[in-house]
Amino acid sequence: MSDAPRRAFAAGVAAWAAAAAVTGLLADHGRVPAGRPLVELAAAVAVLCGLAALAGRFAWFAPVAHQGRRVAALGVAVAAWEIVTAKTGWLPLPFFPSPQAVLDVYRVDSARLAQSVFSSLLILVPGFALGAVTGFLAGLAMGWSPEARYWGHPVIRLLGPLPSIAWLPVALFVFPTIASASIFLIALATAFPVAVLTASGVTLVDSRLYDVGRTLGASNGFLIRTIVIPATLPHLFVGLFMGLGASFIVLIVAEMLGAKAGLGWYLQWAQGWAAYANLYAALAVMSVLFSGLTMALFAARRRALRWNRETVQW
Repeated sequence: MSDAPRRAFAAGVAAWAAAAAVTGLLADHGRVPAGRPLVELAAAVAVLCGLAALAGRFAWFAPVAHQGRRVAALGVAVAAWEIVTAKTGWLPLPFFPSPQAVLDVYRVDSARLAQSVFSSLLILVPGFALGAVTGFLAGLAMGWSPEARYWGHPVIRLLGPLPSIAWLPVALFVFPTIASASIFLIALATAFPVAVLTASGVTLVDSRLYDVGRTLGASNGFLIRTIVIPATLPHLFVGLFMGLGASFIVLIVAEMLGAKAGLGWYLQWAQGWAAYANLYAALAVMSVLFSGLTMALFAARRRALRWNRETVQW
């Protein structure tokens, strides 16, 4: 590791040590949760930054060497957040809780947060999977068959631009539970971009490949399996990324409007009780969860498209 990453991690030591000092040594402005857990966390991060600076000569540490400036900037942000909330009260409560108040939520309300994550995943995963499969099959049919394209194209043009969440009143009437209605809406939000991108990928396949395959006696099923599907995978994954982002929005809005569990419900509950520390804690959990799901999709893309160099990393 060069001198620049070493200096960045050394700055991280200073930043997180300052955050620990600000939290533990300066007097609090008003009543705030105990700052000891935050002090311990900041001190632990400072120690890790110090170890990172010392471990720079080892080759195995190279993949994370560029993270030093980000870690240092985060320490500065935590120290500033502590000053403007817990130490000076410049940002008013309850809308701007201190960092130790947010951290304390994970101690006292971890069970409810974990249950909310589990409830949201029970809706998100089947809805996204159903929409991905439906959209892929519809797009494959529209790209391959002129008859399917004739009937499917007007549906895509008329219903595709509609926000999926606009169907919520109808879904609540048709489906017996808010969970099943939410699964349907997530599937709807995922299916349209997947169908459009898949159909586009199929139509862009070089027709000469079909001619060669048919000359050699290949059936339509063989052409679809060996030529069409591999060629459309890059377009399919673009549609999946678009559908995943839309599914996050639909999930949270649907849970905020009618669910009795889930992260969207948790946000609504926290806002109703002015428990903004819980709200920010839930937002942090959502950020990690949704970013992790996006990373998993990127990993699946890298595995499926080893032959196609990526231009976008997550």
